[in-house]
Parts: sequence; structure tokens; C-alpha cells
Amino acid sequence: MSAPRYVLALDQGTTSSRAIVFDHDARPVAVAQKEFTQIYPRPGWVEHDPLEIWSSQQSTVTEVLSRAGLRAGDIAAIGLTNQRETTIVWERATGRPVHHAIVWQDRRTADACAALKASGIEKMVTAKTGLRLDPYFSATKIRWILDHVSGARTRAERGELLFGTIDTWLLWKLTGGRVHATDVTNASRTLLCDIRTGTWDDELLACFGVPRAMLPEIRSCSETFGHVDSSLYPPGVPIAGIAGDQHAALFGQACFEPGMVKNTYGTGCFALMHTGTEPVQSRNNLLTTVAWRLDGRTEYALEGSVFIGGAVVQWLRDELQLVRDVRELDALASSVPDSGGLFLVPAFTGLGAPHWDPYARGTLVGITRGANRAHLCRAAIESIAFQTADLVACMEKDSGLELSGLRVDGGASRSAPLLQFQCELLGAQVVRPKCVETTAMGAACLAGLAVGFWADRTDIARHWKADATFTPERPRDEIASLRSEWQRAVERARGWEKPA
Repeated sequence: MSAPRYVLALDQGTTSSRAIVFDHDARPVAVAQKEFTQIYPRPGWVEHDPLEIWSSQQSTVTEVLSRAGLRAGDIAAIGLTNQRETTIVWERATGRPVHHAIVWQDRRTADACAALKASGIEKMVTAKTGLRLDPYFSATKIRWILDHVSGARTRAERGELLFGTIDTWLLWKLTGGRVHATDVTNASRTLLCDIRTGTWDDELLACFGVPRAMLPEIRSCSETFGHVDSSLYPPGVPIAGIAGDQHAALFGQACFEPGMVKNTYGTGCFALMHTGTEPVQSRNNLLTTVAWRLDGRTEYALEGSVFIGGAVVQWLRDELQLVRDVRELDALASSVPDSGGLFLVPAFTGLGAPHWDPYARGTLVGITRGANRAHLCRAAIESIAFQTADLVACMEKDSGLELSGLRVDGGASRSAPLLQFQCELLGAQVVRPKCVETTAMGAACLAGLAVGFWADRTDIARHWKADATFTPERPRDEIASLRSEWQRAVERARGWEKPA
């Protein structure tokens, strides 16, 4: 029997589940994708059905292997990557979720976070976790479920309920309920993990009221977690790599040296700068996070998170019905020289870094009689680039390094107008790789390393190749004026929603 020639990556995102098969040259050979339902019970609340996520992910596995003409024996390993912070609580005995998943975008715990800040614990929390007291992270979501589902807290304390981010949920389902574990990158996004020790912290658990009995085991990013249950497909294949989506993208972009930066244009925008083996405490409202842990060595990153990036395109398509797809959006945006003075601040679920304002809301300013559909499309694209530029500016201040270039990926990185405007704002080259599926590629590489499919990082780095490079051309004073106007628009979006 010949050796397995492929690695399978499961990329479970905020709006869709995907499965991608990679060959030994880290090239995607087949892709399957399935969108699932977005649930909005109240303004600012966002939920998913965990069983629908599982079903959608299962169907993409079957579809992608069929498309590639592969069997279980052709797959060396499976890597998982996932939307982070999204919170699921389910019954240990039955696997039944006790509530819908509360999505990372959800802001229902904003007031709880404000109360915790008022109690004076944020400095301690940030020192241990590298994070802020914000509804974005998992801990207050867990507490909300335990406090609002009848009997949940008592059951959790008895060990009858399990918590997991999406990676843990999929791992548990794939292994037939045998493995309840997570990796250190996902654990580092819960507000419950000390990122220096890589362990759950008792003081943090007490602060957020989360019973230790419901927490998964924390492991590294590249090891055999378990094997696919014999009743599922592909049976017996090792699940050998796990990382949250942004950490996986950093790995897939081969950002292995301190100072290297990548930005993923997904539902949100996430810029990460590799900072080495010591965590760097941000002075500019960024997050300090685990990049990955391999072979007992933990590496760290600075991160800036934008809540609404590519999701603004979905909003134009689904809610306003202004465009049918991204190509039409790009064509309209390119049909005008600028946004006509329009500035769209897509703070639909608050503002992330560097503002951290859960009460901000979406704002469109600068509307004139001549503003049209093309201008709004242009303003939407520019909003993604403006938010990213704000993050990079903070990274430069924290690290003391001047940006030499930005590696980009994610669905919206296919937009040439976006990337050209991005490089203009940054005053630096923006480079898109030939394989923009770097999130899935990172998960595949982590899994492949664990089973010897790839030898080491050098082996992986040689597969990274540039596809397009965007170079700034506009005068810097013109860009400075645009960034100043953007900041004025952001100020008008802040603090719009009143606390309950």
C-alpha cells in the first residue's frame, strides 16, 4: 500500500464550513464549502446552531474527498482551524448543546464586561491573558450560558456539561466523544488561560465563574489529538493539528521570524505580528496572544482584531442587495476614482482594536446628492483597509519596527482595489501569495508536521510563493488627509448604543 499523499484541512469559519485537500507541495487540490445559518435573536446578538456547523463540516469532508477522488488511506492527517472565541456548551452524555453557540461577534455581555472592569480586575486579567475585558472573548459567554440556561451551572459543576470553542466541538464529534481537548491558541482566547504557562488559571476561573470540570485539556498545536471514529469519514485518520484561524494563517504565511506581519481579510480582519518567544505587552490597545506551541516551545504574537471586515461585503449583498457578489462590488468600486467623500464605519457589532468600544454602531457619513451605489461600494472596500491600517500603526508603535511589507490572505484579498488602497494607506508593499488559503494551509502544515508529512518549517516555507505585489503610488499628504477624515468618521460611530 502506498504512503498517504495528502493532508486534509477543515476550516470552520464564521459563515461557512470548508474542507481543503493539500498535496505535498502545499497546493490545494480540491475544495468544498457550505454556508450555514446566521442567527440574530436581538440587536448585537449573534448565534450559530452547533449541530448545523457539525453537519455542514461533515458534508464538506465527503464532498472534497469525492471531488479529489480520494479514500481514507490517501490522507496522512487532518488539521483543524476555526473561528475563535465562539462558545459552545453541551451535554457530556448525549452531545446535545444546551444553547446555540454564542459567536465571537456577539455583544450581549458588554454590560457584564463593564461591571468587571469597574471591579478593578482588568489589569490582572490582561497581565495573565494578554487580552482585554471585552465580550469578544469566551469567558463571559460561558458564564452567560451557565446563568441563563436552567440548571446549567449545577450540571457544569458536576461535570455533566462540557465547554469548547469550535475546534474542541469538532474534535469531540470527530472522535465519537472520546477526546475533549483544545490547543493553546484557542485556549489563549478564552480569558481563562495564562499564556505564559499555557494552563487554565484558577484565579481567572473564579473571576468569571467557570467550573474547571467543564474545560478541555490544553495541548500543543501539532500532535496527534485522536483519530476519526470508525463510524465517520474518513475513518481512522489522525487529527494532528489544531490552531485558531488567525494563528493558522500566520503559520501558513510562513511568518516564522519576529517582525513578520500578516493580515487576513475574512469576516473580520486580523493582523498578527510574530514577536518571538517572549510575549510583548501592548501599549496601544492591541492583544498579546500565543502564535503557536510546537515541540514544547511557545511563540507569541501581537494581534489587532477588526470585527467587521469582509462581512461588510455580505451586508451590501444580503441586507442592502446592492451587489450580487464580490466581483460586482469590485467592478463598481473601480468605476469611480474615490468614494466621493463617503466614509463607512462598519461598527455593526461594536469596534475592536484599537478602540474596544462595544457600544459603537455602524455609521455612514459624508453623504451628498451625488453619492451613488458605486461610491458606497468604494467606501465599503476602503473601510476594510482603513481599519487594517489602524492596527498596523499600533503594531509599529508597540514593536518599534517600521512595516516593510504586509502578507495578506482571506477571501477579500482577491480584491485588487482593496489591496491597492491598502498599500497606499500603509505606504508599504502588500503581497498576496499564490495560495490565499493560508488559514487552511497552516492547519494542514501543523498536522503534516506532526506525522512527518513535512520535515520542518524550512520545508514548509519553501512552498510559500508570491502571486501579486501592490506598491503605493499616491502622495503621502493625500493619504494623511484621508486617514484624518477616517478618524473623524470613527469618532461619530463611537458610543452610539447606550448601556442597558
